[in-house]
Amino acid sequence: MNKVLVVDDEQLLAQNLQEYLQAQGLEVRIAHEGARAIGVAESFAPDVVVFDYRLPDMEGFEVLDTVRQNRTCHFVLITGHPTTEVCDRARQRGVSHILFKPFPLAELARAIFDLLGVSRKSGTSHSRSEGFVERRKNRNESFPLQLYDGSWVLEDRRRKTASIAPDDEHLLTGK
Repeated sequence: MNKVLVVDDEQLLAQNLQEYLQAQGLEVRIAHEGARAIGVAESFAPDVVVFDYRLPDMEGFEVLDTVRQNRTCHFVLITGHPTTEVCDRARQRGVSHILFKPFPLAELARAIFDLLGVSRKSGTSHSRSEGFVERRKNRNESFPLQLYDGSWVLEDRRRKTASIAPDDEHLLTGK
């Protein structure tokens, strides 16, 4: 089974990513601090490390540099700070996938499976075109997420909002 380490100080986001990626057939561990992530990477031996740029105890690039000294694995940067400097530093370190928060979960899964060179849930090798066909077949998959920073909303709440009549729109807007 392919292993992914998610390093993000936002606990709810890290838990959502863990649940989603496990549902995609990956073995996932999470860490909320850089030092902990380095320790987990040593014992867990991930194939892919998904890391945040800003962590409470160090910069995400420090985690990347330290892990890379002892392991050969892929890295995906997730960040809420989409500056040119951050992107340039990531590319200099060989990070090929950068996702800006909030991002669609399917994009993270796509990036991970592209790096691993395997099909979703099956673990078999695929070409990029086969991966595209697989994503198109499964595009209606739903995953009930917890509310994260107002960006990801439960499917039930989206349906309720869509079903409000125009006369009742003041209930949503407060006007």
